[in-house]
Amino acid sequence: MTPNGRVAGKKVFISGGAGGLGSAMAQMLAREGAKVSLADLDYDGAKAAAAAIDAVEGAGTAFAFPLDVTKEDQWIYALEEADAAMGGISVLVNNAGVFGVGDIEQFAFEEWKRVMSVNVDSVFLGTKHALKYLRQNQPGSIVNLSSIAGLIAAHNTPAYNASKSAVWLLSKSIALHCAKQGLDIRSNSIHPAFIDTPMLEAFRQRFGKAETDAKLGRQLPLGHIGEPDDVAAAVLYLASDESRFMTGAELKLDGGVSAM
Repeated sequence: MTPNGRVAGKKVFISGGAGGLGSAMAQMLAREGAKVSLADLDYDGAKAAAAAIDAVEGAGTAFAFPLDVTKEDQWIYALEEADAAMGGISVLVNNAGVFGVGDIEQFAFEEWKRVMSVNVDSVFLGTKHALKYLRQNQPGSIVNLSSIAGLIAAHNTPAYNASKSAVWLLSKSIALHCAKQGLDIRSNSIHPAFIDTPMLEAFRQRFGKAETDAKLGRQLPLGHIGEPDDVAAAVLYLASDESRFMTGAELKLDGGVSAM
């Protein structure tokens, strides 16, 4: 940890912490002085990611907890344990999410409910139960991972579009709630386009990595997909006090596609 880093002294809880985006966020935040708790359904993956951070930044920097983000009791347990491990929680990053493809006539109702539960219920539950810890560790920040798909629709991703749009407006509602309560706790959403993470794996298995990345890149004005660190840098900014006047806002990391 860097004692005078951009988030020195911050204590960050990250859902989906074992994955490509979650581990990239955790590494960057720890490098800039934060303690981080990585929570994931893949507990072994979260433990491995935390151990890798501790190996670089020092023991006691990163912690891992099991978490099914659709289960309220697991949120309560993981947050309580993380609060005890880190000595507080000042930043919540709702990062866990899943993708789903299929037009509205093909899409199974059970799959619809799964996508909505993982992508939306998790933000509701995480925020609901994290706020008591954030109140005790102000200034605080809530960072919700939405998607450019929450602002721009496609014909074959109804559940993903709907869920990520819900995260967008839920983030604003949370921001207004905290402001009305007089809390120094901010809430913002991040909206990436295509990022080099395991979420692209299904497409890569079908078309190959090079063709998939080129095909997706051609859809963006900048001409290439993003990297996990592009998102991690946005999380770092929103977690830090540099963004202390930013709440209820959306940060687009979309290679310019929303400008078209």
